[in-house]
Amino acid sequence: MSSSATIHKLHNTKPGKVFDFFNIIFLFLFAAVTLLPFMYVVAGSFATESELARRAFFIWPETYTLNAYRHIFTSDAFVRSIINTIGVTLVGTLTQLFFTFTMAYPLSKRNLKGNKFLMNMVLFAMLFSGGMIPTFLVIQALGLIDTYWALILPGAINPFNLIIIRNFFRNFSQELEESAKIDGASEFQIFWKIVLPLSKPIIATFALFYAVGIWNDFMSPLLYLNDSSKWTLQLLLRQVTISADPNALGEVDPNYVPPAEGMKLAVIVIATAPIMMVYPFLQKHFAKGMMIGSVKG
Repeated sequence: MSSSATIHKLHNTKPGKVFDFFNIIFLFLFAAVTLLPFMYVVAGSFATESELARRAFFIWPETYTLNAYRHIFTSDAFVRSIINTIGVTLVGTLTQLFFTFTMAYPLSKRNLKGNKFLMNMVLFAMLFSGGMIPTFLVIQALGLIDTYWALILPGAINPFNLIIIRNFFRNFSQELEESAKIDGASEFQIFWKIVLPLSKPIIATFALFYAVGIWNDFMSPLLYLNDSSKWTLQLLLRQVTISADPNALGEVDPNYVPPAEGMKLAVIVIATAPIMMVYPFLQKHFAKGMMIGSVKG
């Protein structure tokens, strides 16, 4: 009897049905605990200031208003910060994918000279780091302070991700590569025209990992960006959420008082929404690529 048939048979028993019932209840409660705070943030971003002050928690506003979003999108500081964040995320993700994959592929070759030494260096970098102050001094010595490269280059290669991708390439069909070599393809052509097109799941997986990490990165911009015109969305979000000034994004109309609490919630929604919208397009590759390369070393 196959394992799937055995599992199906167990689920049809009384203990199996009881387990399924409590499992569904547990997962529903877990999902509710996860979703309810975000639902409140979304609802609050569309609510009036008086309702936010009057009601401690709600997931459906009594009166809808777009004042918070209207104020945010008419702010030069916000528009500039979201353009900065999108640019850094796109360039950073492409840079990190390029360096990680181009280093992982040659390290997957067992006949590469110095392979063991290089992998030991990668493992050392994964386990030990210089810390925040030495890293800052290196960035400063390279003249990268107050530049976007300070947000991208220090994380150009993630050692853990590199090991996962290297393991994936090690499990790649050797016969396919050898047949390409017989046809006269170079190593670069094999990598670019054969290996990468067949690696879409793992590319999508780590592209999402890198993009989410860069988009949500708060500490690096805080340390390395001094010019407020170069701030990313996360820095602006910090400025809005900790500031008691309703004009934290800049005053558009002197006679208009922006909705302070609603604006905080709206900025959180806007900072979260892009990644949530990208995920469905990568989901089919992401689910397949999660475990790729994590089995064999």
